[in-house]
Amino acid sequence: MTHPLASEWNENAGSHIRIAYAGLELKELVASELNPYFRIVFNNNLTQIEEYLGNQSILSIPEIILLEVDEEGECFALTERLKKNFLFNGVIIVLISLSNNKDLKLTAMRLKVHDFYIYPFNMSDLRERLNFLVKFKLIKPRLDEIVKEVDIEYRMPTGKRFIDLFISGTMILLLSPIMLIIVIAIKLGSKGPVIYKSKRVGTGYQVFDFYKFRSMRVDADKMLVELSTQNQYVSENGGTKAAFVKIKDDPRVTKLGNFLRNSSLDELPQLFNILLGNMSLVGNRPLPVYEAEMLTSNEWSMRFLGPAGLTGLWQISKRGKQDMSERERKKLDNFYAQNYSFWLDLKILMKTVPALLQKEKV
Repeated sequence: MTHPLASEWNENAGSHIRIAYAGLELKELVASELNPYFRIVFNNNLTQIEEYLGNQSILSIPEIILLEVDEEGECFALTERLKKNFLFNGVIIVLISLSNNKDLKLTAMRLKVHDFYIYPFNMSDLRERLNFLVKFKLIKPRLDEIVKEVDIEYRMPTGKRFIDLFISGTMILLLSPIMLIIVIAIKLGSKGPVIYKSKRVGTGYQVFDFYKFRSMRVDADKMLVELSTQNQYVSENGGTKAAFVKIKDDPRVTKLGNFLRNSSLDELPQLFNILLGNMSLVGNRPLPVYEAEMLTSNEWSMRFLGPAGLTGLWQISKRGKQDMSERERKKLDNFYAQNYSFWLDLKILMKTVPALLQKEKV
């Protein structure tokens, strides 16, 4: 028995979704690959699509606007005009570029379009992404209620929570002198806050503040946008989209930060996350919001139905090895979410220390 591909789960989900498309270069490809799944209105150029959109009422506005990026950058001007029009506030805008020009991608990011694809890419990935964006838009107003429901259904076992409280509390007391030294070293080494705080997504898509000792420059988040256009992201198919974002030899990391990362000392503040109940000692690593969003569109969302953790299966399995693919990591996360237990947690904890000794500059 063969299992369906990840992209096939919503194969027919978009049959009622309306797309307004503009462009000629990829028109035939889009027509052959997406027409069976969406209701597409094709426009040869930006002027034509703007005229078409101008004739729509609130009941006939397409859910998605799909634009080919033109050399003059008129697509960006059109995007700005659409974003200023209250009628198109809820419309999803996705751009497709035939050029791997980083300035085009930076402009698209600044405009906060929903996605930016560089051709060639897998059309089934685009189809799945469009379906997800529409579904996410529909459920977004109810996210608070959905998160509450998921949290109740996947509550952490009492025994696991007790162990988390006992071990994290004990480790905070024992390691407080080391943490104090790290605080002083960071303060003396560079300007900026000692603790780096970012939004992460954990169990049941709960968003929380994730703590680490700061190991990067203060402007690291701004630099991420620039680095994302310089072929630093590598996915399984060699494209520019990957669910787990890692940058090798990251230029944003400070000298002290490099030591903290290699020794995993930068992770110590997450003991407070465990104490607060945002995380567990063992689980699936909580992901940044932009990465977690990419995993809500297919069966990999299973990983969020288990506890978020300081360490987990993928860290002890193949960390530091070049053959650890994104797909393998997802499968390990899903396995843990479905099978976590006291004995599995104990086994992972016992293997975590040797795994930390492996060298991995990411």
